[in-house]
Amino acid sequence: MNHRFLILIAVFLTASVNLFAQGERKDKTAVTYEELYDEPYSVNKLFVGIQPLYAEMFVTNVTAGFGAEAVYYHKDKADFRVAFRKSYSQQFFDMARDFAVKRSDVDNRAEVFNYYEFGGTYHIKDFEESSKTKMFLYKNSYKGNKWAARVPLSAEVPCKVRKIYGARLGAIIWDSSTDIGRALEKQGLTNADLKNSEGVGLPKTIFVNGRNETFDVFSNIASKGLYVGGSMTWIKNVAVNFDKFEEGLDDLIFTAYFDVLVAPSIKIDNIVYTDADPNSPNAGTHTYDISPLKTKMLGFRLGMDGRFNRMFSWSYGGEVGYRPSLQGRGFYAMLKISFPVFGTNLDYKVESFGK
Repeated sequence: MNHRFLILIAVFLTASVNLFAQGERKDKTAVTYEELYDEPYSVNKLFVGIQPLYAEMFVTNVTAGFGAEAVYYHKDKADFRVAFRKSYSQQFFDMARDFAVKRSDVDNRAEVFNYYEFGGTYHIKDFEESSKTKMFLYKNSYKGNKWAARVPLSAEVPCKVRKIYGARLGAIIWDSSTDIGRALEKQGLTNADLKNSEGVGLPKTIFVNGRNETFDVFSNIASKGLYVGGSMTWIKNVAVNFDKFEEGLDDLIFTAYFDVLVAPSIKIDNIVYTDADPNSPNAGTHTYDISPLKTKMLGFRLGMDGRFNRMFSWSYGGEVGYRPSLQGRGFYAMLKISFPVFGTNLDYKVESFGK
């Protein structure tokens, strides 16, 4: 029985090899090409991108919205970056703000999520190496369903790659609404730990429509800090003309980075609550001290950023890390897409000659 089983396996493997051999693509032939350019140092100096969408899962506040970003390369010495992001609206998508407007039992105004970043990267080492790039082979006749149903062929092309080891430094400023109730729970505290000048704490429940409900507390948080870290950038800027195929292009500028985040200024608004019940110990309007809540001023992030060396294109990026914020509520992950991205080398001079 065992011998028969082994014979069947051998027959099956032989048949499989024959099928794969018969299925070899007829168009899989060598291609020739002509190099049009291979210049990783000839990239645009300025990129300005509009971000129609970013999405951020930040424990302090989950948001989605829009933004803008600009990157400037100063020769081979340094590059600089400014960026801002803002949530679309209360309901789409600024979760803590939306909950605060709908559920909060305190008087604090719900703040819109805003994020600003300014920074630069000094090029510690900027050099060039030999490398290879993979380019897909495409013909105009492959348009539509024919291209969608096709497994594209690719060819490896020798090219140069520019590598940059960078040292990063910058500033980050952001503010947001946040759920204080969840922060208290995470730190093992309760509403009663937030006391007014008379030593009376916030209530744990509130009487609404004939029943007791949880007393929901929301406030605003604002952070001002710095980041310092390192990065690695790969730049390819090569184009070739394939025989019998369309031109191939690889002009990606890709950066991976790691930063330590330090926020010496993290401010949380004290709670303001008005109790209309004259018989309550909280009667009237009082301010409740938020200081029992702990914050964490140190964090980190690991990120990546990609864009293309073109006059009109798009870019992408993402980060994951722990942002300085309320203790236990600093984890975040963020994705962003920029479109359109405008690129220019800022060189508009032309030579002139006298007649």
